[in-house]
Amino acid sequence: MERVVARIGRAHGLRGEVSVEVRTDVPEQRFVAGAVFATDPAERGPLTLAGARDQGGVLLLAFERVPDRTAAEALRGTLLIVDADASDEPDAWYEDELVGLRVEDPTGAVLGELVRLETGGAQDLLVVRPAGGGELVRVPFVAALVPVVDVAGGRVVVDPPGGMFGPGDDEGTEESTDEDAP
Repeated sequence: MERVVARIGRAHGLRGEVSVEVRTDVPEQRFVAGAVFATDPAERGPLTLAGARDQGGVLLLAFERVPDRTAAEALRGTLLIVDADASDEPDAWYEDELVGLRVEDPTGAVLGELVRLETGGAQDLLVVRPAGGGELVRVPFVAALVPVVDVAGGRVVVDPPGGMFGPGDDEGTEESTDEDAP
């Protein structure tokens, strides 16, 4: 199965390096010299990795046959793709596995449907269409809020803080009134 492991960002320097938005939990295994990546769009690849380095928390990649900044800038927005299966990255999920899953609270009540995974620097976000309609809800994809991902069962369990999915999901919280004020 094909998996997106990175999205190429802006060119870095003059020698053809690019910054990347990493979409894998094991970059040290994916981004090694000699690795070959299919690309989307396909006509930009395949790309063979010449080297990788971290600069201040940003992963920079250099590819064979990308000799300068102009060639690197032409790759901007390209997705890097590998053939992988679920066993390659335990406890890692890809967007195509998650989109369409039912989102439930810990009691089994349906909160909505997972429509997208947004990858970010600090953490990924699950984007959920609430069952009752309304605006999309973004849930940080962290174990404290998403304790269960059951792809085979077609569901994700989300334990949201009160109010995240609207006023009806905060039964456990107490509302204060002016009478409670000192």
